Amino acid sequence: MKILRLLTAGESHGRGLSGILEGMPAGLPLLAADVNADLGRRQQGYGRGGRMKIEKDEAEILSGVRHARTLGSPIGLLIWNRDWKNWTEAMKVETGGDEDLKAVSVPRPGHADYQGVVKYGHTDVRNVLERASARETAMRVALGAVARRFLQEFGIEIGSRVVSIGGVVDRELAPEMSGRALNARADASPVRVLNKKAEAAMIVAIEKAKKAGDTLGGVIEVRATGLPVGLGSYVQWDRRLEGDLAKSFMSLNAIKGVEIGLGFAGAGQPGSQAHDELFWDKKKTHAVRRTNRSGGIDGGMTTGMPLVIRAAMKPISTLMEPLRSIDLKTKQAVKAHIERSDVCAVAAAGVIGEALAALELADAFLAKYGGDSIAEIRAHYNASRKA
Repeated sequence: MKILRLLTAGESHGRGLSGILEGMPAGLPLLAADVNADLGRRQQGYGRGGRMKIEKDEAEILSGVRHARTLGSPIGLLIWNRDWKNWTEAMKVETGGDEDLKAVSVPRPGHADYQGVVKYGHTDVRNVLERASARETAMRVALGAVARRFLQEFGIEIGSRVVSIGGVVDRELAPEMSGRALNARADASPVRVLNKKAEAAMIVAIEKAKKAGDTLGGVIEVRATGLPVGLGSYVQWDRRLEGDLAKSFMSLNAIKGVEIGLGFAGAGQPGSQAHDELFWDKKKTHAVRRTNRSGGIDGGMTTGMPLVIRAAMKPISTLMEPLRSIDLKTKQAVKAHIERSDVCAVAAAGVIGEALAALELADAFLAKYGGDSIAEIRAHYNASRKA
């Protein structure tokens, strides 16, 4: 059973995005600046489109916080869309707007367009693409920032980096560092990689794709450090933590694969090279691992080692040199619809992945050390660590 519950609402070119996070305990220090820092990071990355030049995402805290501390009641957030001024008639909520303005009848291959029109009985593809847009992830990043702030109270840090873009791979291993330190290093790169040679090659690949009217995908890696042993459970299939994490990551636009630790590479290894041996640490008086092939989760539970998640993002489906499609009104063969979009958003996907991991890890932490206030949870957590 989920402790944290969240909902988002809003269309890409609507008035704004709203979100509710329920289940956050009382007494957590929280400022809008804590949220806006991650919203700003989400907008960065080489290869982003013109929308990022229009928007400057900032969240307003509408409820659940008083005098910079959470109340234990639902936290409501709002992000206004600056681009709304250009879409007021096309996206008007009340009657009187122009329903045919910026209407779309040609779906894009690889997008939710066609399936959404069939499922909901729409005649205008815009009714689908506005909500299916990755613009929605801005609110999930905002809600995830609240969860990140909660985890920081207990020394848990989450960071990310880009592993590959368009077939160019950064083979530099992420050093053992906190999530915050990893972000400081990755954020210094326009494509959020660690290796400068890989960075240069990725930028060249993005520019080449842009000139060709094409798009690029890639692989992101999200790491969480400072996790205690035993978040999640093995006792029932729907309480295994990797299941929750995989579902959350697969819910992110354009993600087509998720792995933890060795992941798919581990399937080709013998057992002797796929698992992490245990050793007794006399000084720490508990078992330790010298490797982290499992990526911080075994048997549905955290091992105390860093959590390592990788996700594969397909290329964005809006191409400036569009693929073949059909006009749903005339049934004639045409080129796919072009909507303003990015060439590559892999760097942003890493930041969004941090938010998704934060929400799932905060939920698992609350399930294990639950309480209605930060003070109560801290007492439970400290007692468990001492035991």
